[in-house]
Formats: sequence, C-alpha cells, structure tokens
Amino acid sequence: MAARAVIALVSVADVVATELADHLERRGHDVRQARQPWEAESLLAGRGIDVVVVGDSLSQAEGRDLLMRFGGQGGGGQGGSGEHGPDFILICRPADLLDKVLALELGAADVVESPLNVRELAARVGGLLSRRGRGTQELIVLENATVDLRSAIVMHRSGTQEQLSPGQVALLRLFLACPRKVLTRDDIIAAAPAENADAFDRSIDSRIVRLRRKLDTEAITTIRGAGYRFDPPRQFAD
Repeated sequence: MAARAVIALVSVADVVATELADHLERRGHDVRQARQPWEAESLLAGRGIDVVVVGDSLSQAEGRDLLMRFGGQGGGGQGGSGEHGPDFILICRPADLLDKVLALELGAADVVESPLNVRELAARVGGLLSRRGRGTQELIVLENATVDLRSAIVMHRSGTQEQLSPGQVALLRLFLACPRKVLTRDDIIAAAPAENADAFDRSIDSRIVRLRRKLDTEAITTIRGAGYRFDPPRQFAD
C-alpha cells in the first residue's frame, strides 16, 4: 500500500486548520501542523512533505522565505538531493496583489485569498497531490453531487457532505462497473450483499431508495419486473 500523502499546515488560523485537517484526513491524508515559524523550520527540514499550506498569520515575506528555502527543485527540505520539494499554497489578503504575483513568480503552486472556502482549499490540495501522483480520490460526478469513493464521502452542491456506508459503496461500485446494464436483484445480492442478514428480495428496493436519496440522483432507474439500471450522467459518460 502506498504511503499516505503528507500535508503541512503552517500558521493557518485555528478554525480553518481544524476544518481543513478534517477534510484532508477523511480523504486518507496525513496532516501535520506548525503554528509558529520555528515549528515550521523543524517540520519542513525533514523529508516527506507533499504540500505546504502557509496561512496569513505569517507575513508574506516569511511565507516567501519558506517557499524559497523548502519548495521547488532541490529545496532544503529534500537535503539538496535534487528531488522536488513540496508544493506550496500561500494564503494572502485580497489587497496583496504584489505579494501574490511575487509568490507565484517564486514558484508557489497556488495562492488563495482570505477569507476562503475550506472545501475549495481542500480540493486545491487534492489537485496538487494528483499532479504529484499522490492523489487518493476516485471522484464520480453526478447531477447534484460528487462522490469520493475512496473516502466514501458524498459532496453535495449545497456544500453539505454525507458519509456512505460500506454496503452503499459496494452497491455504487457495482452500478459503476455495469453502466446501462439492467442488474437483477440476484445480481445485486451476489455482488453487493447487504451489511446484515436482512437481505430479502424487497430489502433491495429499500437499499436503492436510500442510495438514490443520499446521492440526490436520478441516474439509478428502476426497470419494472427486471431490476435496476445505472445511466451515467452526460459528464460521466465517454
């Protein structure tokens, strides 16, 4: 199994750091925090950090200093070995256009303005990890929600999130593996059994209803007298 991706949060405001860490850890990442500059020095001097998020509690000059020393090709955090250092995301205030441009010119992977949306910031971190080959997401885009199958999280357009049960993940994976194919109740019981002994024929109907409701989707269709069919939304189709 591949090692978990490591994200460092440096001088990120406590409220943001707590929510961001929750988002990232639920997606299988390892989050480490440094609230003071000296803690950041120690944290980034070691190997293994993939992404660094620098909060605006640090001055922009201090953030750029960390970026120049530990980010990019052969950064100090990689011991001068020529390996690529961690990607940096800097949080800045809206008026700091010059600081934003300077950070990008110095190699920051991204600069975001505060106040920020934590879910969006978590998505930006996930995008950087994917480009580094460290992503752990399996994202399925439906009409009104996006599903991360690895972490079993449904992210609704409204901004709310829900957790899928193991049985619901197995059922959704079965539909994804058989798009536009009618699956009988026997097919479902064999490939995605219920999470308890109550797997009678009619319980399949209840499982489908609950899954549809949680995903807020019409893509799973009941075919009367035959079974169920998953018709991928247009953006999911080839």
